[in-house]
Amino acid sequence: MVTEKQLAAHTEDLSVFGCFVETAAPFPLGTKVRLRISHAGVNFIAQGTVAHAQNDGGMGIAFTSIEPSSLSILDAWLTGLRK
Repeated sequence: MVTEKQLAAHTEDLSVFGCFVETAAPFPLGTKVRLRISHAGVNFIAQGTVAHAQNDGGMGIAFTSIEPSSLSILDAWLTGLRK
């Protein structure tokens, strides 16, 4: 069964491996997700899996694949964070 649910949420702890998504209703462990992270008018797109969840707190998403066009976006964002 495939279910689609859109969620607008704050992301943090972004890395090449994944990110944390703040939400009061995290998805169950193992749920496959498609992410679109927007910042400064630029969109990053990846597929991932819920690796851990905190009740009423959020969920950690492990990236399973990143769109080829998004690799340079992620690299630029992470480079900017290191400065």
